[in-house]
Amino acid sequence: MDDPILTIEEREAVNAGRWFSSLSPSLRHDILRCAYVKRLKDGDLIAARGDSPEEWMACARGAVRVSSTSLSGKQITFTYVEPGIWFGDVAILDGDSRTHDVYAHGETTILCVAKADFQKILAAHVEFYDAMLRLQARRIRQLFGLVEDLNTLPLRARLAKQLLHLARSYGVPSLNHGEEIRIGLHLAQEELAQLLGASRQRVNQELKAMEREEALRIEPGGLVIRNQQALMTISAAD
Repeated sequence: MDDPILTIEEREAVNAGRWFSSLSPSLRHDILRCAYVKRLKDGDLIAARGDSPEEWMACARGAVRVSSTSLSGKQITFTYVEPGIWFGDVAILDGDSRTHDVYAHGETTILCVAKADFQKILAAHVEFYDAMLRLQARRIRQLFGLVEDLNTLPLRARLAKQLLHLARSYGVPSLNHGEEIRIGLHLAQEELAQLLGASRQRVNQELKAMEREEALRIEPGGLVIRNQQALMTISAAD
């Protein structure tokens, strides 16, 4: 059963989001006033490609996997939405169907705003139009950056950049190993490979090479970043 109230940690995650925190207090209040909570288990479908857009959403806890399936049946993962990030607005803004499949990754909480309420907030807050334009512009910049990396950087550099991003978004400082950071988002190597458009075998080879260089440590429960500076140096290589 859905819990209608966000926990303190979940509310803090939403409020701390870079884009959401830039909005005026009155706009944030109206968005949260209309929003309702959904709690999901790992693998639960949130929205399917081709669906009519009914909700605008934010991740409050866990992660949201955005993916697609090719005609041959191969699953392609585009990104993982972290706590504090809003998504699903493109289809609401242009009135077309959902472009991707969206699943919960791990125990996940999402905050939802119904399409009708989204439209009411737009009508009541001129600021909201500007804010949505900024949000779309940021995504376009990120998309261009990903395309550029895919066409100009070797897999090793792209993997290092992805690991640094995951450490920033899901990093948990180690209590016993100084500056080490554990990536709290549990990704199988196959899932990590999908993010990079590479095979699991190649990603495994690069991870083992980075482990030998003491940039990271591979553990049964996931990856631990041992040396962020080393990863930054690898990510800058072309």
